Amino acid sequence: MFRGALWTIAITLLTSAAQAADTNVSIELNKLEPNGDACRAYLVLENGTARSFEALKLDLVMFDTDGIVAKRLAVQTAPLSAGKTSLKVFDMTGLSCERVGRLLLNNVMDCADTDGARDDCLALLSASQRGAVPFIK
Repeated sequence: MFRGALWTIAITLLTSAAQAADTNVSIELNKLEPNGDACRAYLVLENGTARSFEALKLDLVMFDTDGIVAKRLAVQTAPLSAGKTSLKVFDMTGLSCERVGRLLLNNVMDCADTDGARDDCLALLSASQRGAVPFIK
């Protein structure tokens, strides 16, 4: 009896952890590379939700290596299918990669899934980076 209850609790905890892991969209700053007078950014988005996003416009702020705001961009990352990983590439003109100190996911400007507009998208997003430049939320 006691052993069966432990199995039930363990399965419930594992299921809850798996569901929690499948309820967000992770955004990784994968790399930055020079592109003429711009710095090209590569974002890898992993949609761990059961929703397809028709709109997901991010408000991104770039700080220079002195911590001063250098640029602010609106980046459309949709469409983003449910359970899909995708790559979004954009250029930060007038800003060299060597001067980028960090990126901030400041807000979500527009968000809609197949059911329509959503106002909880910022909470669904997590930010990380692969390289030396921090990507924070």
